[in-house]
Amino acid sequence: MQDIVIATIGSHSALQILKGAKDEGFKTLAICKKGTERIYDSRGYGVADDIISVDHFEDWNDSIEQELMKRNAIIIPHGSFIAYMGHDRVRSMKAMYYGTKEILEWESDRTMERQWMEKSGLKLPRVFTDPNEIEKPVIVKFHGAGGGFGYFVAKSPEQFWEVKNRKYPDNNDYAIQEYIVGVPIYAHYFQSSLTGEIEILSFDKRYESNADSIGRIKAEDQLAANIHTSYTIVGNIPVVVRESLLPKFFEMGENVVQTSKEVTGSDKGLFGPFCLECIVTRKLEIYCFEISARIVAGTNPFVEGSPYTALKYDVPMSTGRRIAREIKQAIEAGRLEEVLG
Repeated sequence: MQDIVIATIGSHSALQILKGAKDEGFKTLAICKKGTERIYDSRGYGVADDIISVDHFEDWNDSIEQELMKRNAIIIPHGSFIAYMGHDRVRSMKAMYYGTKEILEWESDRTMERQWMEKSGLKLPRVFTDPNEIEKPVIVKFHGAGGGFGYFVAKSPEQFWEVKNRKYPDNNDYAIQEYIVGVPIYAHYFQSSLTGEIEILSFDKRYESNADSIGRIKAEDQLAANIHTSYTIVGNIPVVVRESLLPKFFEMGENVVQTSKEVTGSDKGLFGPFCLECIVTRKLEIYCFEISARIVAGTNPFVEGSPYTALKYDVPMSTGRRIAREIKQAIEAGRLEEVLG
């Protein structure tokens, strides 16, 4: 362990990843955009032992990768890392990488992701392939939209084209999903490569601007002020679900992991942290609309653990620390290659 460094890009969920690594006894490294270093060094939260600064995350090059290899660094991916790097660049990386690289293509392609979810037996919102077929409320999601930015709701073809042509005339890479009325619940899992066990670590609800604040404004005032709903995520709220829902959430997670082995043709399949993004209706039906095949920012409220990890562990267990513990146990057992992509 003394020869291994845990590294990640300074964004998204890096604070808990690096703190969790330090809690498990690892040295840590943050790759930061210039001007953001203080969050991670001793002037801020002190979670990074070393920092590599870059002008832009897109400037990732062979010299950075060589430096990581020289330091025996294991890269922990998160949402920002995948967004900046893209799955093609990730798959070609030679530095040690925690997770299954093959699954990223299935996560990033909406058609492939839906096939994965359908094969897993999940209940899914209806998808509209033609905007002119819209005959009920739908949510329109642009591919690659960071944190819900650019999503909008429409209830007819006319409303869809009005917003699309006015605000996004040149963006034709979108998905149209049935809008399910219910409570958004994001389930955070961890699949261990070493034990084969799946864990539910926590749940969250996203605080979306201005979708979560627009209800304070009367409908006629919204129309008069020409306010349109936005789903940009600005924060995360911890949630504890009713206990009777837990068996179904466990079943869903297990099915997604098993199906991932089939679709990738890999014995490893999906492992480590992942998230099922769901809506729970008034009838307690659970609709899944997306899979995130890595740590999500919704785990950030649980740096000191969640009610669920408190039931299982005798120390505060964040998702970041759970990753580090898996790597630590793999090193101690001589099975490190089993957790590397």
